[in-house]
Amino acid sequence: MTGEEVTLRPPVTVRDLADVIRRKPFQVIADLMELGIFANVNQTVETDIAQKVAAKHGIRLRVTKRTGAAEVQKVAPKKEDLDPDDRPEDLKPRAPVVTIMGHVDHGKTSLLDVIRKSNVVAGEAGGITQHIGAYTINVPHPDRPKELAAITFLDTPGHAAFSAMRARGAHITDIVVLVVAANDGVMPQTLEALNHARDAGVPIVVAVNKIDHPNAQPMRVRQQLQERGLVPDDWGGDTQFVDVSALTKQGVDKLLAAILLQAELMDLRANPDRPARGNVVESGIEPGGPTATLLVRKGTLRPGQVIVCGEYHGKVRALVSAEGTRLKEAGPSTAVKVLGLNGAPAAGLEFMQVESEHAAREITEARRLEGRTAERTPKNIRLEDFLSRIDGAESTTLRVVLKADTQGSVEAIVGALKEIRSDKVSLQIIHSDVGAITESDVQLAASGEGGVILGFHTRVDNSAAEMAKREGVQIKLYAIIYELIDAVKAAMAGLLPPVLKENVFGTAEVRKLFTLSKGGTVAGCVVTSGRITKGKVRVLRRRNVLFEGILQTLRRFQDDVNEVRAGMECGIRLENFNDFQEGDIVECYNLVEVPQSL
Repeated sequence: MTGEEVTLRPPVTVRDLADVIRRKPFQVIADLMELGIFANVNQTVETDIAQKVAAKHGIRLRVTKRTGAAEVQKVAPKKEDLDPDDRPEDLKPRAPVVTIMGHVDHGKTSLLDVIRKSNVVAGEAGGITQHIGAYTINVPHPDRPKELAAITFLDTPGHAAFSAMRARGAHITDIVVLVVAANDGVMPQTLEALNHARDAGVPIVVAVNKIDHPNAQPMRVRQQLQERGLVPDDWGGDTQFVDVSALTKQGVDKLLAAILLQAELMDLRANPDRPARGNVVESGIEPGGPTATLLVRKGTLRPGQVIVCGEYHGKVRALVSAEGTRLKEAGPSTAVKVLGLNGAPAAGLEFMQVESEHAAREITEARRLEGRTAERTPKNIRLEDFLSRIDGAESTTLRVVLKADTQGSVEAIVGALKEIRSDKVSLQIIHSDVGAITESDVQLAASGEGGVILGFHTRVDNSAAEMAKREGVQIKLYAIIYELIDAVKAAMAGLLPPVLKENVFGTAEVRKLFTLSKGGTVAGCVVTSGRITKGKVRVLRRRNVLFEGILQTLRRFQDDVNEVRAGMECGIRLENFNDFQEGDIVECYNLVEVPQSL
């Protein structure tokens, strides 16, 4: 680098570095974050890191040695994400975390009310006085009646947080209970819930509700779900189906037993004796300040501890249970309302316990700065201009939500899309259905990287269009099937890295040599084809390549020029090459990116 040189003595602080390269401290902090290092203005950085930041701004940084100076401390990249693995002997059994999902009016709320009342600890007089989006119940163990077993339920309406949590990679639900009405059977939202659970890789227990209804057909429900890959265990599959009635309370105890059986098969464990970590179920602003319902995944949360959640932090002032009572601690799989944060974090975000408020402030400041940088880059991907994310042989996936006007169209398009074959790019149809494009379709597409929505002869709900704009999800509408198929093929091909192809656009023949007084040789040439420009060149002698490099000087008579066309004479000088002979050929070329096809 030939830029300005500045000198600095160690230890190099962020503030000192900003001063010598004449930049604002926040700009230097942003540059460090691009290198994966979080530091405040008073922290020190290693010499090579400081030199990289200075080089970005065209400045050479020379760090002089200082005798007896304090050693430069290395700032660990993203220290807050360090989560040491727990030793197997420290892991203890924990309660399963269960989400109840299903179509509207299929009895989710009624079933939840019955389950709440089956809590043997709360009793009939107690019950839940405060709705916090999650609660834990204790019921007799089916195999050991004298022993109480705990189950934690998440019941955010429609569980919007479920999508948000998956979008952030936080699979905090252990089991999904899919509620299907025996009189209605499988409905669109049932399939959406099923796709959500499958996409998250969560085991499913099916509750066939309303079996007391005169038109109940529980076998039809089993048949419909079997066609979609959920085979009942009594038909030789591995999915538990339980017939229940929220009205008569029939089968509710069997449902709880099925949940506990599934949990035992999963052998759920966590270490309670470590700093607490978990996720936000929901949050809000109440008269006393911001509150957040947190689900502890590992460790134990206690009042007085400092936690960080997204861009917010605070000291835990109180832990409140679903019954409204204050708790002294909350262990793994416990949901509690927390008071003390300085803001309301979004559902699905991870929280973690840190040592001090000073450490919490540093982490949240760095995240806010990172958030401002991230806002400048789009969250999702456009169908036309997918960027290549292939590293070596790693496979890349295009995720698609498909909506069409008729079931026949859906089947035809899905069949055609599944016939597209490629070794390096795969197509995942995460949901396909009949009808308008809705908010839940946008949620599904937004819940992973690279999700797009394709519509065929259908419309987009206003609320869905607004949400798609907010989430950065692209919606493409088509009226001709082959156009839709071609667009998907082009998008999948766009995921492949382009191939570099060489393009020779000019040649010149060396006719005379001129030796410069200050050293070096200029080749007097005639351009025989195309055009000669400054850039990449190679020298050929009897068809053998002698040299590849950069054309340093291009002259016509006494003038410096950028281009000389065929039939004209010019003087050529190359970087690091002077061994020209008369008759040598100079080729000008560039490298062109050619898109790959599937």
